[in-house]
Amino acid sequence: MSNSTTTSRHNGTSSHTEALVPPTPQLREPFLEVLRELAGGYQAFTVYSDTHVRKMGLTPPQFDVIATLGNTAGMTMNVLAEKTLVTKGTLTGIVDRLQDKGLVRREVPPENRRCFLIVLTPEGEQVFRETFPAQIAHLKERFDQLDPEDLVTLKTSLRKLRLLFQQG
Repeated sequence: MSNSTTTSRHNGTSSHTEALVPPTPQLREPFLEVLRELAGGYQAFTVYSDTHVRKMGLTPPQFDVIATLGNTAGMTMNVLAEKTLVTKGTLTGIVDRLQDKGLVRREVPPENRRCFLIVLTPEGEQVFRETFPAQIAHLKERFDQLDPEDLVTLKTSLRKLRLLFQQG
């Protein structure tokens, strides 16, 4: 609803009147409620997850990179960008900060000297071994509150939604 103010020409006083605007058909679309729940669920998940990651001394993007590199021999920046939730534009800075912390290093593979691999250092591997299981356990506390059937339904519905929007 919008408010409108009218001023009387005779005495200069203002009166507020409510203009009733009927809802447009687009505002009654059932999928809008789905969007609200999806956005709210994502926001709540992100706050819950990110708060725990920060308590472990990492930013969420740093954790994403460490979790992605864990149990691998390393990855090129392009592959790492594809596998993480980090945009290519910010990945270099994140890797730089992880390198400054001594958690990753850049290596030039002998078979292709035109690129380099991002590899966890022994310290980075230790951080992975500590933080990854802790984060999984933290998230599992919430997901364990759902029935197995609900998890299957959620996975199926979210996959359908993802595929729908990936159609282009």
